[in-house]
Amino acid sequence: MGSTAVFSQGKQTVAVSPTKRTAAADTSMTGRVHQLNPVVVTGTGTYRRADNSPVAVRVLTAKELRDAQVTTLADALQRLTSNITTHTNGMGTFVNFNGVSDDYVVILENGHRISGDDRWNRLSMENVKRIEVFSGAASTLYGSDALAGVINIITDDSQKPVNITANSRLASKGRQQQNLVVDATAGTVSSHTAYTHSQADNWQVNHYQAFDEGGTEVLKLTGRPMSVGYQSHNISEKLEWRPTEAWSFYVRGSYYDYLTARPQGATYATQKKTTDKTTGNVTYTYSDKAAYTYDLHHKSYTYGGGARWVPDSRTHLYLDVYSDNFQSDYDYWQTAAKEAYDETRKRTHYVNETLKGIFRLTSWNKLSAGVEAVQESLTSQSDNIGFETTNTYNVFAQDELQLCPWLEAVAGVRYTYNDNFGSAVTPSAGLFLHRGGFRLRANYAAGYRTPTLSQLYATDQAKTASRYTLYNPNLKAEKNHFFTVNAEYGNHWVTVSVSAFMNKIRDMINYRTMSTAEVEGDAALKALQQEGWTTIRQRDNIDRATLKGISASLKLLLPGGFSVGGGYTLTDSKAETRTLDTKTQQYVVTESDVDKSVRHVGNVSAAWDHTWKNYHLNVSIDGHMQGRRYSSTYGYADGISQWNVSTRHSVRLRQLTLEPGLAVENVLNKRDTAPWNSNFATINPGRSLVASLRLTY
Repeated sequence: MGSTAVFSQGKQTVAVSPTKRTAAADTSMTGRVHQLNPVVVTGTGTYRRADNSPVAVRVLTAKELRDAQVTTLADALQRLTSNITTHTNGMGTFVNFNGVSDDYVVILENGHRISGDDRWNRLSMENVKRIEVFSGAASTLYGSDALAGVINIITDDSQKPVNITANSRLASKGRQQQNLVVDATAGTVSSHTAYTHSQADNWQVNHYQAFDEGGTEVLKLTGRPMSVGYQSHNISEKLEWRPTEAWSFYVRGSYYDYLTARPQGATYATQKKTTDKTTGNVTYTYSDKAAYTYDLHHKSYTYGGGARWVPDSRTHLYLDVYSDNFQSDYDYWQTAAKEAYDETRKRTHYVNETLKGIFRLTSWNKLSAGVEAVQESLTSQSDNIGFETTNTYNVFAQDELQLCPWLEAVAGVRYTYNDNFGSAVTPSAGLFLHRGGFRLRANYAAGYRTPTLSQLYATDQAKTASRYTLYNPNLKAEKNHFFTVNAEYGNHWVTVSVSAFMNKIRDMINYRTMSTAEVEGDAALKALQQEGWTTIRQRDNIDRATLKGISASLKLLLPGGFSVGGGYTLTDSKAETRTLDTKTQQYVVTESDVDKSVRHVGNVSAAWDHTWKNYHLNVSIDGHMQGRRYSSTYGYADGISQWNVSTRHSVRLRQLTLEPGLAVENVLNKRDTAPWNSNFATINPGRSLVASLRLTY
């Protein structure tokens, strides 16, 4: 007896034939098809099988995530895709997607936007059903920031009477994570609770920092860690009520707390250069200074609710209200000079109200349309921002047309009005041809990104660098054109995909150093210079970028429980930046790679699954390889490759399933041993043994 499709925001239960085997052990034809052809929603906002989507969407399944034993979203994306690289330092995790930073990427959880600085670490991987990765501008459906892509995390909220999952993971350097997921359903009401605790110690790979003594590199000991220790807690709750087949309601909320654990007694060396006025001889002296006086403390809470109304199979209406509230503090500890205190680095408030409908107008025409309102606010003690706000109002529509049995078209448009930047229109269009197992997609989309409140109003004072950054309320919105072509072939055993893309971004925001003439001609700027600020700069629309690339991927299911996959992405990036020539005091246009971009990225994975009665074994290997990563501040980081081997054992005991796991991360012990404050290729501490235990009731 088949199941009935159940629709909800960001999810769908799809009718499949039942099987007596567990999902991990499923080697039936149905299971194999669904591994290669899962349901996706991100590309069009409507539910489709991946091979029937007019836009290409890469899906990371729950099985792939469990096999790789990933713990964070950034870790999953880097290890299991070829067009995403990540970089972590003391200020957080930064992601590069098809050559551009994560400022141009929207992250969603079940269709709801995640905002704030620490968004990559605020999502538990324990109850993830799949991760959908859409490459391309998507401002039509998802609004501002979606100039490069969308990542949508779909959670697996069980509808069983009781479903409890607990998972614990231990690794070297004090790295550990504990997860607990509790789902309960009674009649028409269900509850979904998730908790995650993570922590890690500080670590160094190279204990030195480098100084330049007249062209000679000198190394001095430093107590600054390569990776900063931390501890975090994340808890979320969702309640659903389904009084009838047509109606359902939900409320949800979460709380996240993250605190770094910098070594309070750590010191680092400072250099002083002295030139003898008589002889001209240069001497260098060094002294120790406290490395840190504060920890970073991030907190966020979210709340929201919504309703779904499905009066018939042709109409689906969704109402969602969602608020994301993020705060980052400098948590100063007590020193000889001052008492312990907290200073608000940033406090953001984001509210989104969306009313969306999906209408099956005819058998060959499906319309998605809606209205959206967004309110944002920002305060900051450290950046001298009292209380700034911005409001955005949107109307959007997208039509999916079945032109003939083997040709589809999709076209959409979004109208945006922002009270700081006025009106904008972002269209999108695509064609989808499919014959047998072959699929060809061609898509175009325009993007539109309004400056953040921090970019508009933040005044940054970097005293150690004698640098003062001005706010600029006259910034313009960033815009882009994104073109992509995708060719794909797939059947029950294999999927092969090749994509080419071009992303042209203009009016990119970057820092511009003020010229001497500008400083001399402005009394306020002159006063800042007299106070000792040697560099005065402001944010401005001075950059443009062109990114072109090609990406190929393969996924293959073989007899005997074997599966292999991999991908490769080549990205050619060019950034044009307006910079000040300090000698001529003239602005010149310089060309370079896009900041944090990587030209060559590849990934490989292989797995073997086998079941003996109530015992299931999975053995998997995955590798991530990337070329040099460019930094506009530090130059190029070396290329790196890292390989991981893991085993997962499942033992089913009536209603209880035990899954112990053992893994070796970074099998080849690849590390970046450059001195502190370098552009690190990786901050991985080296080869590590990882042990985990997962219990499911």
